[in-house]
Formats: sequence, structure tokens, C-alpha cells
Amino acid sequence: MRFKPKSKLRILVLVSQELMPPETLEEGVDKEKQPWRTEYDVITTLKSMGHEVHPCGLLSDLAVIEKAREEHKPQVAFNLLEDFEGHALFDQHVVSYLELLRQPYTGCNPRGLTLAKDKALTKKILSFHRIPVPGFAVFPMGQKVTRQKRLKFPLMVKSVVEEGSVGIAQASVVNDDEKLGERVEFIHRTTSSHAIAEQYIEGREIYVSVIGNRKLQTYTPWELIIKNLPEGSLNIATGRLKWNTSYQKRVGLVTQPADLPPELQRKIEHLSKRIYRHLNLSGYARMDYRMTTDGEFYLLEANPNPQIAENEDFADSAAHFGLSYGQLLQKILTLGLSYNSMQHLMV
Repeated sequence: MRFKPKSKLRILVLVSQELMPPETLEEGVDKEKQPWRTEYDVITTLKSMGHEVHPCGLLSDLAVIEKAREEHKPQVAFNLLEDFEGHALFDQHVVSYLELLRQPYTGCNPRGLTLAKDKALTKKILSFHRIPVPGFAVFPMGQKVTRQKRLKFPLMVKSVVEEGSVGIAQASVVNDDEKLGERVEFIHRTTSSHAIAEQYIEGREIYVSVIGNRKLQTYTPWELIIKNLPEGSLNIATGRLKWNTSYQKRVGLVTQPADLPPELQRKIEHLSKRIYRHLNLSGYARMDYRMTTDGEFYLLEANPNPQIAENEDFADSAAHFGLSYGQLLQKILTLGLSYNSMQHLMV
């Protein structure tokens, strides 16, 4: 039974043009394998809740938003964009445009997106606040790869700005300078972005969902577990592991509530709220950690506007906490409508 809100809203759903979902699923289509699964889940669920929903596909023209606003008079824009014109860092500019238009929107504000999307900047800010992060160094494009002696192997090499495990594979963890140089060059060539190498932390992979603007709430900590990890492989969320459903089944990938003693659960939830505030996030975000055997949490990434497809980690975490998928989307809408950019300042 779907959740029904007390009042109906006119909602403009912003999606990348190439991820515009069909209105209905054709027979035989496996929704779980489609790149537009999140967009489909959000749009169809909002419609089933009684809201007036208008999908709006964007590619490289912001005028599309203004045209849709004039036509539909939305009360709120549900932002599902992860890039603009193919650039991962450009989505923050779309949100800035919405703020200039005084258009309420869901998800993170542009300042928080700017800080969190730069993995190196994120770690610098959190290090200042004495929050544990792996040691790291950035290797810019066009410059010789020279490792500082303080940076010890093994190292995980990835893009400074790309998300969704883009460019991450088992070969991303390197153990010598030759492999470091090769992997940095690979990231430069395949992602057209600077590379970051951070010390590889052995341990459990745990995610914490955080939601709110000024008043924050965390949902059940979630853990990624690979039951049939191939011999010699590392416990890392590669691009193949995240997006290849056949491979997920083969290696026994499961995500489930993290089995943590109460004191460690309180610790990671408190830490997640601190990080959320230090990065000036709003709306909702997911914190990705490595937990060592001695109970220390190292933040790997802070992810504003994370994947919110039904039956994915964020929604599953909320469901375990007691919120249905419809209730989660309604909460995200309510936060978007109540967000005030002039009052949400970094502290």
C-alpha cells in the first residue's frame, strides 16, 4: 500500500535527458538493469502518491527549466541530476540557477556540492576538524607523478571528482611507484580529471544515510559484504561490482544492516552528522566509511544526492529505520520546500 500525503504538489523532476524513463515498462524489461531505474522509481512513486509530476530532461540548455516552470508552475523541483553537459561538477551550477530563480528544490545546495564533490578538498576540511580520513595526495593532469615519502603503500587511486566507482577496479590498489604511475595515467586518460591516491584502509565497508537541513537524522548504518570474494581480490566497491548485476550475483554481493555494538553505532552516527555539517550539506547524503578491526572509522567519501532508487542502499536503510519509499520521498520534498539558502551557512 502506497503512502498518501495530506497535500498534493506540482513537482518538476529534473533528470538527464539520456536517463528520461518510459512512462510504463514494456513486457520483458528488467527495470533493475536499466540506467534510468532511479528516475523511473522516483517519478512513478510520486505519481502513485497523487502528486502532479512533470519530468524535465536536461542536456546542455538551462532554458528548458525556465520553459517548464512557466508551463507547469511547480512548487518544487525534484533534482535527480548527476551532471550537466556530461560534466559531473556542473550539476552544482544547475542548483545555483534554481536558487537564482527562487525555485525550491530537493537535495543538496550548491556550496555543499562544491565541497563534497572534490574528494581532496573534502579530506582537507575534515582533517582540519580532526575527523579521520586516509592519507592522500593529488596528482594533477599533465604533471609528473612523484610520490611523497609520507604516503605509504598500498594506495587506492581514483578520480578526484567522479562518482559511482568510475575508474575503480581491483587494479586501483597499487603497491609500488611503477603501478602508481600507470594507474594515475589511466585515471587521467579515462576520466579527464585529476587523480587522487589515498592510503588503502583494510576493513569493513559501511555506509551511513543522513537526511536533514539544520536538524539531522541518520538511518540504519548499512554494510557492503562480498560473500564469495575471489581469492586474491580486495574488498572494494569497484565499478563492476556496483553496476554489473550478473557479477554481483556471482560474487555474492549483499548490502544489509551493519552489525555494530551500540557504542560504535552511536559513534558513526554522530561522526556522520559532524561531517554533514562541516561540509555544509543539506537535503540528504550518504557517508562511506572503512571500519578497521579496532573500531576506527575512516571517511572515504561524502556523497550528497546519492542513489535513491527503491531497494537501493539509502532507501533500504530508511526502510529498516521505519520509512516506506513513499515516506522517504515525501520527506525529501518537505526538506526541499523548507530549505532557506540564506539561513544555511557553514558553521
